[in-house]
Amino acid sequence: MARKSVAGALGSVLLLVCPAASGQEWATKMFETSRHDFGTVAAGAKTQYEFPLKNIYVEDIHVASVRASCGCTTPYIKKEWLKTYEKGAIVAVFNTRTFSGSRGATLTVTIDKPFYAQVQLQVSGYIRRDVVFEPGSVDLGSVDQGNAVEKSITVNYAGRGDWQVLQVKSPDPHVSAEVEETSRAGGQVSYRLRVRVDGQAPAGPINERLVLVTNDRTSSQVPVSVQGVVQAGIVVAPSTLFLGVLQPGQKVTKQLVIKGKKPFRILSVTADGQGFQFDTSAEKQPKQVHLIPVTFVAGDEPGKIHKTIRIETDLGENTPVLPAFAEIAGQ
Repeated sequence: MARKSVAGALGSVLLLVCPAASGQEWATKMFETSRHDFGTVAAGAKTQYEFPLKNIYVEDIHVASVRASCGCTTPYIKKEWLKTYEKGAIVAVFNTRTFSGSRGATLTVTIDKPFYAQVQLQVSGYIRRDVVFEPGSVDLGSVDQGNAVEKSITVNYAGRGDWQVLQVKSPDPHVSAEVEETSRAGGQVSYRLRVRVDGQAPAGPINERLVLVTNDRTSSQVPVSVQGVVQAGIVVAPSTLFLGVLQPGQKVTKQLVIKGKKPFRILSVTADGQGFQFDTSAEKQPKQVHLIPVTFVAGDEPGKIHKTIRIETDLGENTPVLPAFAEIAGQ
């Protein structure tokens, strides 16, 4: 079966014989946003933003390069090749140690496959020199799900003798923080910022920005970056299952790799739709790695298929789930 072109796949439109301006639109559609304002950040703060990118087409996408118009921002590509429905990102790192004041940059992203296009992204922010973080962010590292962890950084200020941190705000109910003043003399103040992640935090990445609320009348809020990963007891690969572009009645078989930190049994694998079969006959014994064949038979109705696969184990943890996609072609 011949593969569909980007122009016809997955309901997206790409005019291959259009003017250049219109030809860029297919690439722009893959980005959730094209602008980000870092706001006011401290000197030395680890400040970065990921522009999410998703391949919504059948053809593989290759992100060839990204460049910045200003040295205040260093961009890089998180994943160069993206298959259908795979996600990546363009990461913009604000260089808070070497620049100060109001800064901004244009990031030019070049895509060369399956067709050439360029997408421009914008970043901006204000870097203040009177507040310095050591180290530049709160790095929680890898945390096993169900465990709590606490890390600290130092907040230094030089300027007004009465400068204070009044409170710390967190957007995540599982991430809390408190500050303790450790020194104050000659217009210089130091605080210890303690950040804690509780044992109820869900599996997945932690990428939050706490806010230090100060008594500074001109700029009362200073963000603090918090990063880490809460590791689930079970990991499934791939995290998104794309079954392909299929003809009505066509059968396809893929494989899931299910890994645990200790031996476990697969109790059941189910999907919230018809056409799926899961072979667990060889996976009855406890193992750390299970291989599960997934067979899907396309129905008669053309269109997109979006289902959820659930995996139940004997570990008693949250049931792993992953999305499954397919496209049934018209006859």
